[in-house]
Amino acid sequence: MGMVIRVGNSIFDLASSFNKRANSTTLEGKLDKKVAHIAAGVPLLMVVALAMPQVQTPAGTSANTTIAWVNTQAILQQTPGYVQAESTFAGEMRGYQAEIQQLQVQMDSAVAEYQRQSLILSPTAKEERETALQQMQTDNLARADQLRQQAQRRERELVGPIEERVSAVIEGVRAERGIGVVLDVASGAGVIVAADRALDLTPTIIQRLGTP
Repeated sequence: MGMVIRVGNSIFDLASSFNKRANSTTLEGKLDKKVAHIAAGVPLLMVVALAMPQVQTPAGTSANTTIAWVNTQAILQQTPGYVQAESTFAGEMRGYQAEIQQLQVQMDSAVAEYQRQSLILSPTAKEERETALQQMQTDNLARADQLRQQAQRRERELVGPIEERVSAVIEGVRAERGIGVVLDVASGAGVIVAADRALDLTPTIIQRLGTP
């Protein structure tokens, strides 16, 4: 009994996931989902609810917490090096995707050819072709995984310095002004109905990021 050959199944799934990754891992998308909350001095970006004007202390008393906000989309658009980094990453991702898609085409073509000839192949020939197809699929999966890891490394190389600099500037302004929580209005985590514009740190962050 011959082996079951699935036309392009695993490679296609990898190509699809690679395309989704290209849409979700732009530099802007990476910071856009984060909010600076660095009250403890750690550059951790996390979502904080706006509906918490006060923070309860362990003793049960309340202490006023100053809340400000930033728009990371606007900040990144004005951050030196961002546009170039995003363009570089997008170009490299297109190259990775093109190679993944080519692997898919080759796999589909090989399977289609096997299926056309399967009725006239001897049992031994069929087994040899099926083994070759399985090896081809294994090799393609390995190459796809290698490309994905390469893309992740390049993303870290391009995103890391920008994230660190933005986080450092946000933390510096937060500490300097004694702000407890900094929200990211670009994240979509909450809606500000009304607030004092003086609490918007975006212009200050942009200005400082642009200062050598």
